[in-house]
Amino acid sequence: MKIGEVRLWKLTRRMAREAMSAGHFKGAIIPTGSTEQHNEYLAMEHDTASALHIAYHAAIDLYPHVLVTPPVPVGLSEHWMDFPGSLTLKPETFIAVVYDICDSLKRHGIEHILIVNGHAGNGPLRHEMADFNEKLGIDIEFCCYWEAYSKEYMDRIVDSGKGVAHAAEFETSFGYAAFPENAHWEEVDYEKADLKIKSESYAKEDPAAFAESRDLAMAHKGRVMINEAINWVAEKMATKMKL
Repeated sequence: MKIGEVRLWKLTRRMAREAMSAGHFKGAIIPTGSTEQHNEYLAMEHDTASALHIAYHAAIDLYPHVLVTPPVPVGLSEHWMDFPGSLTLKPETFIAVVYDICDSLKRHGIEHILIVNGHAGNGPLRHEMADFNEKLGIDIEFCCYWEAYSKEYMDRIVDSGKGVAHAAEFETSFGYAAFPENAHWEEVDYEKADLKIKSESYAKEDPAAFAESRDLAMAHKGRVMINEAINWVAEKMATKMKL
């Protein structure tokens, strides 16, 4: 089977028109993430890039049924605004943006939408799904891609025992496997960094996460977890669409 383009922003209007006229792309995945601090070494796009990576490969597996929208790259990150470079939206703004994307997709005949989230802080969006479904009259669902992993599964893969944790072994292993160029260890000296972390709890977690990433993160762990999440999202989408 020939695999075509599933990323909406890569299509021309002709390509989108012809695909939809042929009955393709009745489903869509909206990746949501963040632009926020990921410790001293990991790029701020990590959550967005990870959600997009999972969404893209799941849609490829289901071609030509599922489209991937441009990701929503800024989410709810008020808790990280002490770190320069982090961006955040107000909850009502974030929810409105995602709603409007869903509305746009509905107007083009897309009947099934899965929001694949890569940032834990965006969790409040889950509580808006009943309202989205009622107002738009289509099938819309929210998930975080790491819901693919049971505790037992993570205990087998992740050595730190912390499972899905921010900017630690889990996310760094994912990054090594999917976009290694986003890990910047060069010239990093954690001990000399002037961090001024105000949260007492995170002041303890941050150096531990740094050490775990440095000592335990590995690309092969990331590849295994990525494949598990891709399969889980693809199956979830296929079930929604009765493929």
